[in-house]
Amino acid sequence: MADEVLTEIRGKVMVITLNRPDAMNAVNSELAHALAAAMDEMDNNPDVSCGVLTGNGRGFCAGMDLKGFASGNFPHVEGRGFGGITEQPPKKPVVAAVEGFALAGGLELALTCDLIVASEGAKFGIPEAGVGLFAAAGGLLRLPRVLPYAVAMKLALTARPITAEQALDYGMVVEVTEKGAALDAAIALAEQIAANAPLALMASKEIIREMQGRTEDEFWEYQKAHYATVFRSEDGIEGATAFAEKRAPNWQGK
Repeated sequence: MADEVLTEIRGKVMVITLNRPDAMNAVNSELAHALAAAMDEMDNNPDVSCGVLTGNGRGFCAGMDLKGFASGNFPHVEGRGFGGITEQPPKKPVVAAVEGFALAGGLELALTCDLIVASEGAKFGIPEAGVGLFAAAGGLLRLPRVLPYAVAMKLALTARPITAEQALDYGMVVEVTEKGAALDAAIALAEQIAANAPLALMASKEIIREMQGRTEDEFWEYQKAHYATVFRSEDGIEGATAFAEKRAPNWQGK
């Protein structure tokens, strides 16, 4: 794994750390490819059920490395988008742990995750309009899903951020911690997630994400394939058996 991204396995949780602290974890091509590789490593590890994405240093991520962009360093991975994940998120659940700030592409990386935990006072925003760009890595798609329409529009047009506390009130953030405690809280949440059946987790994540804005008929049709995969799996039988026998299930991910 490249130095731009660090990984650590804690039980069934993989902690993935953006590691360009001197550049506020701004995303360049090297970091994007390393992050894509880390997410593949997580998805392909049968012993890992959930990930946590965090940033080294005083903030989560300041977005695209503008100096690099101006000199031709484009932080996209073919077929996977900005940062290597925004157009092709991992299959397994990921919790973002945000300290300090998640701005521009940094917020778009956090929004690619499934849940966000943030420390008090952390800033969330898409200031791209202020530098002649727009939030092209999924922010304009995902923000209206997790914020009221008017709030999402205000962030896009004013380029001004909101705080973690405001994001919690709006439902974009699931927990606000003391400063310095976001990572521990995110890992604790990831451990709660990872205690459950891997196939059920991936199916639940995919169905919720893919069915946003779809009709009820489309929902039922889409769910059919996952119903067969999960309910007829070995883990599906194991879960029911363990419940009946009043013991903890032994998940196999199959």
